[in-house]
Amino acid sequence: MMKKLQLLTIASMLLLSAQMNADVIKINNLNLNNPDVRKCLKEASAQEGWDLKSIYTNSDDKLVFVFSKGKDDKVYISK
Repeated sequence: MMKKLQLLTIASMLLLSAQMNADVIKINNLNLNNPDVRKCLKEASAQEGWDLKSIYTNSDDKLVFVFSKGKDDKVYISK
C-alpha cells in the first residue's frame, strides 16, 4: 500500500511539472484604442503568420489582443 501511495504521489508530481511550455510575449506600450494602430497590428501580425486568437477588455478596462502561432502566444495590452 505504501509503494502505491508513493507511486501515485510521484506520478501526480510529474503530471503537474510536465505542462506545455508556450512562450508568451507581453507588449504593453501600444495605444490599442486607436483604430489605425489596431488595423496595423492585425495586418502586420497576419503577414508574419500570427493568428488573432482573441480580443477582450481586462479588469483594468484595457484592450487586450492575443495572437498565436503554433505553441507561442503574443499578448498586446493597450496603455
